[in-house]
Amino acid sequence: MSENAYSYTPYQVYGTDNQPNLRVMLLRYLKHWKWFVLSLLLAGAAAYAYLLYQTPIYKVQASLLIKDDKKGLDGENILKEMDILKPKKTVENEIEIIKSYTLMDKVVSNLNLDVQYFSPTNTIDKEVYGELPIRLVVERPASALYDDKLLVSFIDRQHVRINNQIYPVNKSIKTPYGRLRIFARQPLTASLEPIKILVSPRTETVNDYLKRLTVETTSKASTVLQISLEEAVPAKGEALLKQLIEEYNKDAVVDKNLVAASTLDFIEERLRLISGELTNVEKDVESYKTTEGITDLSVQAQTFLETVQANDAQLNQVNIQLSSLNDIQRYVNSKVNSLGTTPATLSLSDPVLVGLVTKVSELELQRDMLARTTSERNPLLQSLDSQIKSTKESISENIQTIKEQLTGTKSQLTSTNRKLEGMVRKVPHKERALLNITRQQAIKNNLYTYLLQKREETALSYASTLPDSRVVDLPRHEKDPIKPVRATTFMLFGIIGLLLPIGALATQDALNNRVRRRSDVEDASKVPILGEVVQSDGLKALVVVSKSRSVIAEQIRALRTNLQFLRSNQTGSQVLLFTSSISGEGKSFMSMNLGASLALVDRPTVILEMDLRKPKLHTSLGMRNAVGISNYLIGEATLDDVLQPIEGFPNYFLISSGPLPPNPSELLNGPYLAQLFEELRARFDYVIVDSPPIGLVTDAQIIAPYADATLYMVRHDLTPKTYLKMVDSLYKEHRFQNLNVILNAVGDGESYYYSYSYGGYYEADKPAGKSRKALS
Repeated sequence: MSENAYSYTPYQVYGTDNQPNLRVMLLRYLKHWKWFVLSLLLAGAAAYAYLLYQTPIYKVQASLLIKDDKKGLDGENILKEMDILKPKKTVENEIEIIKSYTLMDKVVSNLNLDVQYFSPTNTIDKEVYGELPIRLVVERPASALYDDKLLVSFIDRQHVRINNQIYPVNKSIKTPYGRLRIFARQPLTASLEPIKILVSPRTETVNDYLKRLTVETTSKASTVLQISLEEAVPAKGEALLKQLIEEYNKDAVVDKNLVAASTLDFIEERLRLISGELTNVEKDVESYKTTEGITDLSVQAQTFLETVQANDAQLNQVNIQLSSLNDIQRYVNSKVNSLGTTPATLSLSDPVLVGLVTKVSELELQRDMLARTTSERNPLLQSLDSQIKSTKESISENIQTIKEQLTGTKSQLTSTNRKLEGMVRKVPHKERALLNITRQQAIKNNLYTYLLQKREETALSYASTLPDSRVVDLPRHEKDPIKPVRATTFMLFGIIGLLLPIGALATQDALNNRVRRRSDVEDASKVPILGEVVQSDGLKALVVVSKSRSVIAEQIRALRTNLQFLRSNQTGSQVLLFTSSISGEGKSFMSMNLGASLALVDRPTVILEMDLRKPKLHTSLGMRNAVGISNYLIGEATLDDVLQPIEGFPNYFLISSGPLPPNPSELLNGPYLAQLFEELRARFDYVIVDSPPIGLVTDAQIIAPYADATLYMVRHDLTPKTYLKMVDSLYKEHRFQNLNVILNAVGDGESYYYSYSYGGYYEADKPAGKSRKALS
């Protein structure tokens, strides 16, 4: 027999590559939709269970406006407003102060936040805040206190149980957890629900809140701070932010009142001194008048006294101013980086000096606030030191000028005093003595009144000091928690629910060594693919019958059409050999139905059941197997004896296997096999041979020389890929004539969807009546 000269390769796929198609992959996974539904249901249940054991976290936030009275575009601040050469902003310093450990430690201490209270539930312990029947005060903690929660249950009005130990309330108690005290906020009864209490170290609590605290500006050019905190109990978070703002404002007011506080201290000290001197002088006046019997002075003496008093008052005022200047001089001579108490300037009338002292005080306050959040090498800190030094030098020059003026004034007043004292000598002795005492009394009294007035003014200024901030929005929280987000949680678990079956199927495909698609065959061998057939429903052995219009029937008819390209002789009969790698790949089914398709077009066809070890054809067709090929091969029967017509097909015959021989291979190598094919070629147009698998026995290779074409069955998801190399070797070594592959039971392979997209057309176009005749 000559080899086929045709170069045509059936069922080629045009316009495609070997890469998996998205539609094919989707159809592959949709085939297992039940597993996807089950996985999604389990993922939803897992998400629900996960949410039950998660504590919802809420976002509590407040807004705070930082006032900046120094804003403007004057010559000194224009570069700062343009943000040129400005390393840090004032607002950034305030942010660091709000986020400081010291400030948060005050809040935790005031609100007792290191002690948490929980209400036990079936899932998780729910933290509660606010209305609680008891309050725990830790007087002296032990290390065991921080290990676990304390379970507190209620016995009666006077006793509670802490971890199976009964203790009295409202008393200091000694426990294994340290010295504690439990205060009852309401009458206690045994019906109250138990409470779990968790005590954390103060440092850990403060650091935990600082990690969850966020302070940032609402925009780059804004001085409004957005303060946010993540907290499981919204009321607790609101109370914390409110207390934090209050503590921040208190510290700001304290910093601003440093000058006023030092002035008040100076006035109080002077008042105590003057009060003592005034009391002594008043006693001297009273004693002198009583001793000397003086009741009143003359009008001349009274006028003289008023003049002397006025001069002495001026001289005393000059002395006070000189004393204040000396205090300021000592303050100026102090180190730049040492923050001292600002001296009082209330007795000084020079506006330039007062302005310079006020300026240097403000500069030192700014330096102190900046030094809390930065290092000594900060350029802004060095700039402030330079400004302080320059201002103090200006103060020193101003003090020197004022001192010279006051010294001259003092000399003049002293000279006037000497003149007045000379005039005093002319006054009678009693009046002169009384005048001296009364003058001292008036001086002390005027000075005392002056200091009282200044103290009230300074106290009023101290009391009316306001912080440089204003609350824009009070602490509040959103209705829904920020985490866990239920929709996001269900979506993530849903994605996992989808990925699990996809991963399982992908893993199965990766580990599966079976043929899954057409490309597996094309990649492993060069054997032409004659056609592809979808998987049969298994209800009928013969799917190709008259008027049959199913997809599989049309595919087998397409195979019948392609047989013409396998002919070596266009006029003679054609012998077709069906074989495969292993059992169960559909040789018997395909050979039987292809033969039926040929018989339906009036082509005499015979099918040989030559699998002498495991024959199946006669059983599938419901025919007898008393006499068959084994009888013919040993010479006990003729061709007419073994031929059996198949019911329903006038041109279709079967030669069954006959009794199973003990030596099938030796029987096939006998002299009658060639005679059998010669007789069959003479009587039939098509001879179809159903042979055993080539991967198991050699029967198919014995029959191969008598066949014009060999149809090798490859079954989807059954044929091992390793056998494809064997098929390629058989093709290259020309052991079989016109070797072609038929892909069987294609259910969701890619080539099926590429090649048989017309299948739905045949299924959907079923006739309403029985008048239409099937193509055959």
